[in-house]
Amino acid sequence: MKNILLPTDFSKNSMNAIRFSMDLMRGEACRFYFLNVQKASSFISDDMMVVSSSATIYKTIINAAKKSIDNIISAINTDYPCENFECYSIVDYDNFIDAINQIIIREHIDLIIMGTKGATGLTKTLFGSNTVRVIQRCTAPVLVIPDNCKYTNLNKIVFTTNNLPLLSHNELEPLKEFIDNYNAKLKILHVADEHHLAQNQTTNKVFFETHFVNAMHDFVDSNSQDIFHAIQDYLKNNDIKLLAMMSKKHSFIERLFTEHLVETLAFQIDIPFLVMHSHSL
Repeated sequence: MKNILLPTDFSKNSMNAIRFSMDLMRGEACRFYFLNVQKASSFISDDMMVVSSSATIYKTIINAAKKSIDNIISAINTDYPCENFECYSIVDYDNFIDAINQIIIREHIDLIIMGTKGATGLTKTLFGSNTVRVIQRCTAPVLVIPDNCKYTNLNKIVFTTNNLPLLSHNELEPLKEFIDNYNAKLKILHVADEHHLAQNQTTNKVFFETHFVNAMHDFVDSNSQDIFHAIQDYLKNNDIKLLAMMSKKHSFIERLFTEHLVETLAFQIDIPFLVMHSHSL
């Protein structure tokens, strides 16, 4: 069975990601682990509380979170009665990333699926802060579900690479699973700007022609300032259903979060976003 971790804070976008996950995995045997992480500050105030009071507040918060997850699981069992889904509840009071990485190891997690808030007003960001930290610091592949994104057939997938890191077949296994499971067409979008390495582009193109023989290759050549808009236009013009990237040193996604903060504000993604991780990190 596939083991899927669903971090949740019970927000609207988190619940949307859970519903997306259930629709995504219809017909497949899955174990879903619903995780809610509480901060110690949620139940211990700045002034020194007596142990009994602290314990009571802690127990109240944990029980409330467990009840909320139980309600989610109950609704899933009602709405998906014929599916081979196993649902498990986990409530932790730990560092958010540490809690996730511990569960990844303990439960052999294959995929993390989580939602992200949309960009509004002056608080425009590509992803919410928790999502960014999961992408950057957790070891399992992450499928990000934008706010209000509903499940549709993932029949067109694009993998974006700036060809700075060389790729390996094992690292892209999650991408291959999505292609096989949803009978999807794969497009490889080679992004070229002033950081582009032509030698790596040739090597990576040969790699994809070997391991993804039916993939189509497209090329975007732009300067760094406009490259995000060029990709956004490509996604819309080609009716792409899933965007995939590799998180690796010098990869496009690393630059997305570190080098182009201003441009990132305008780079809005409204389709599912798969991030895979380098085994060499």
